[in-house]
Amino acid sequence: MEDYHYFTVIPKMPERLQPLKEMAYNLLFAWNSEVRAVFRRADPDLWELTGHNPVLLLARLSVERIEELEGDEAFIAYMERVYEGFRRYLEQPQFAPYKKKEGLLIAYFSAEYGITDCLPFYHGGLGVLAGDFLKSASDLNIPMVGVGLLYQFGAFRQELTFEGEQVERVPELDFYHMPLQLERNEEGEPVMVELQLDAERLYAQIWRADVGRVPLYLLDSNVPQNPPHLRGVTSRPYVDDRRQRLMQEMLLGIGGVRALTLLGIKPTVVHMNEGHSALAGLERIRVLRQEQGMSFDEALLMVRASSIFTTHTSVPAAIDLFDPGLIERFFSPHLPSLGIALERLLGLGRRNPRDSSEPFCMNVLAIKLSANVNAVSRLHQQVSQRLWHDLWSAVPEWDVPINYVTNGVHTPSWISAEMFETYLRYLGPNWAEDPDNVKVWSKATEIPDEELWAIHERRRARLIAFCRRRLREQLIRRKAPLKEIEAVNEVLDPRALTMVWARRMTAYKRPTLILKDLDRLERILNDPERPVQLIFAGKAHPNDREGKELIRKIITIARGKRFRRRVVFIEDYDMDVARYMVQGADLWLNTPRRPNEACGTSGMKAVANGALHLSTLDGWWDEAYSPEVGWVIGNADVYQDLNYQDEVDSNSLYHVLENEVIPLFYKRGPDGLPREWIAKIKGSMAKLGPYYNSHNMLERYMEDYYLETFRYLQDLTSGGKEGVKELADWYNRIERHWSGVRVKDVFHESKGTLSVGERLKIKAVVSLGELTPEDVKVDLYYGPLDPWGKMKERDVLPMKLVEEGEGDYLFEGELVCQQSGRFAYRCRITPSNPRLLPTYYSLGALVTWG
Repeated sequence: MEDYHYFTVIPKMPERLQPLKEMAYNLLFAWNSEVRAVFRRADPDLWELTGHNPVLLLARLSVERIEELEGDEAFIAYMERVYEGFRRYLEQPQFAPYKKKEGLLIAYFSAEYGITDCLPFYHGGLGVLAGDFLKSASDLNIPMVGVGLLYQFGAFRQELTFEGEQVERVPELDFYHMPLQLERNEEGEPVMVELQLDAERLYAQIWRADVGRVPLYLLDSNVPQNPPHLRGVTSRPYVDDRRQRLMQEMLLGIGGVRALTLLGIKPTVVHMNEGHSALAGLERIRVLRQEQGMSFDEALLMVRASSIFTTHTSVPAAIDLFDPGLIERFFSPHLPSLGIALERLLGLGRRNPRDSSEPFCMNVLAIKLSANVNAVSRLHQQVSQRLWHDLWSAVPEWDVPINYVTNGVHTPSWISAEMFETYLRYLGPNWAEDPDNVKVWSKATEIPDEELWAIHERRRARLIAFCRRRLREQLIRRKAPLKEIEAVNEVLDPRALTMVWARRMTAYKRPTLILKDLDRLERILNDPERPVQLIFAGKAHPNDREGKELIRKIITIARGKRFRRRVVFIEDYDMDVARYMVQGADLWLNTPRRPNEACGTSGMKAVANGALHLSTLDGWWDEAYSPEVGWVIGNADVYQDLNYQDEVDSNSLYHVLENEVIPLFYKRGPDGLPREWIAKIKGSMAKLGPYYNSHNMLERYMEDYYLETFRYLQDLTSGGKEGVKELADWYNRIERHWSGVRVKDVFHESKGTLSVGERLKIKAVVSLGELTPEDVKVDLYYGPLDPWGKMKERDVLPMKLVEEGEGDYLFEGELVCQQSGRFAYRCRITPSNPRLLPTYYSLGALVTWG
């Protein structure tokens, strides 16, 4: 290898323009329109050419333009005013509902982050969610750092052939011209993370992106210390090669924890966004053993108590699995410092720890290392409980301890400038800092119909102009005939009802559901009195042949004579394209096959911009839908025959369009306004706006997870290391002797039929073996029955110890019969300790039923 000396050159800015440089290196410009406007005013054309990258813009400004800006007093005054607001945002939070708690610091781990156009390190919705998560953490002044990987090749650019075949073009990124800064030590050298792979060492440098008040640390393996094959570990996200994929996840989890340590950052709570960062838990165990001399079980307890895991997985095929032999190769060097044998390590990543043939699962590892596990919507909670039920096989599916926090979107990042200004006028000057306030959003009904509709029509017109421009560029690149290029001017109608379907192209999302009956669709779209148009956008994963075929089918139909003016496909769907779509659509169309969509947030972005939502009852729409805020496709039924389900749903979709959506949109008064449609927009904003945003999402995490976890940790460690050791010893004793726990008899002192208001006294005789009544909790588990004898819902009532015998104990409970019907009860025994983790069933299978 050539022995080069490296140096970096940065653009030189005059003293008067130094604020530009400071603002360029903070991603606040991604959601602050005033900061963004400063760079746009500096050079509007360059702002667009650089992909809205202020660092690259400053690097490319000509000397003449810099001199012009330096002497432009109007620009300087505007820049200084914006800079003053920029500094005020960073230093003087106007809205911070959570007072700083001494010692609380949350580390948020994610494999990808979608924050803004010029940092294309995201692969899809998971990354965009993570980006919105950090933005809201910044707005709410929550003590948080982000951890991720910095990929040398960004998200692929999609190009389509004349026949509709997707071609992927992967751009190589130049980090030195991005709003990123390399972390350096006192000698000016990059801070370097190091970790042991099977027979090699992997090194990575650390880049920092400032997301408002929240630092995001990204690890980059493309450094001279690594041989070529290791420099490529962070080349692309989610590589297929399992060996490289494991190295990526080791770098994210293990390397991410080490990076924070090197930077002097000591998080108290760790939040893992999906299973890719599960190995962070193992590294934290190693650190606790090394620094505090804990046993593996003690350290495991501490890590569990301070970890939160969010699962986005809905189907088994999406679960991250590794061959046990690969885990053995890579983790054998780590076993001595962890203090466990290989079998126990592999067991932590298996549903059945005793099945030696079962692959190692990162999601299972993350679940077993976390006291709190959550899904990302109410329906997804049920799906997740079913998916992971075998980890808690001793309890009913609905008792699987997976809760949910519905995802949300960072509203200021996604709404148009016109809508932002409208909200300022009618919702109040601080709406953006308090977007989950029901009272604030109720004022949406006060926006004048004329004003709201005028904004929406302008945005629709801009969407149409954008689509025509992109279509023209697509055709020119494909060397289409001049006549076809000129015909683009007649594609789409700025006044027609505009539906948008835009998201990842994959089979379960069913983008072609609306294309199932082309004759019926033709009548809908080409109605001369009530025209409708349909815009598609979305990328298929490079290996998803079925997804690519869906794109080809859509483009073939769009090019046909009867749909040429009414159906278009816009290639290369990204955050910039998404903004045009969500800001200009009349109707946001979402067609996933229930229950495969974990949440889905694109519709939330559209709703905040004044679009209405039409979707199947899947993901967030299952809990958000009501007739006054949008429309629903089909019902909540799930069919075994997928073709039949598609047939039912497509017929429902056409029916809703023909009989509800289109008539309402074109129902105009004398003034030409669709007043009932506008009323539905306002109702949607007022009802959905306060709940489906990332501020509300983050506040749920803060109140239900972060603060509770922090309080529990303080209680657990208040007695020092001894308290942790005592609890770990108690855990081991409980697990050792639980087989001796059983319910010997359960009976009640009452007739078989009771009247409402009467009491049912129930007694249980239990044997505890080597354990004591202080080690357990005995509950009545009861509820009403459905016609097939199954519990429809359940409640839990603690039973009291009333008598001790020779090895047996008598517990008693009393139910009040509050409603009529058929009921059933069971006796349940679970471990109990004042210092037990704050999640019921935290000891997994240790449950005994009567």
